[in-house]
Amino acid sequence: MLVGYAPGVYDLFHIGHLTILRRAAERCDRLIAGVVSDEMASAAKGRLPVTPLAERAEIVGALDCVDAVHIEEVPSKLAAWCATGFDVIFKGDDWRGTPKGDALERQLAVVGVEVVYLPYTAHTSSTLLRAALTELAAGHVRPLPPRSA
Repeated sequence: MLVGYAPGVYDLFHIGHLTILRRAAERCDRLIAGVVSDEMASAAKGRLPVTPLAERAEIVGALDCVDAVHIEEVPSKLAAWCATGFDVIFKGDDWRGTPKGDALERQLAVVGVEVVYLPYTAHTSSTLLRAALTELAAGHVRPLPPRSA
């Protein structure tokens, strides 16, 4: 059984989150979503998530493609591996070839974990959604109609 791990903050859950989790689930037998704690997200991004940790974990855990949720309380993916025993970790391809991605590959290679990069959804992110909500709240823009599929 191949166990996959897909870590993220998963704040302001959007289509990019759903897409990466679905793609990850297609590549393993069991998918664990690592949901980053509020404190870790704040340390990494300089701000707290909009959605509280318990709600982010519940949203992600409710998805059919996610078999379990692991709360990440320390930044080491090796610590997450010790707690969950995953065989492969999934990251967005925006990490590929970056110092963070290279360090992750080296760290997890020691325990035989492969890093698989999945296509990053560039047209949306929690950062973009946060900025759009700020503009909406300030009355600077009107909401756009939904995109057609």
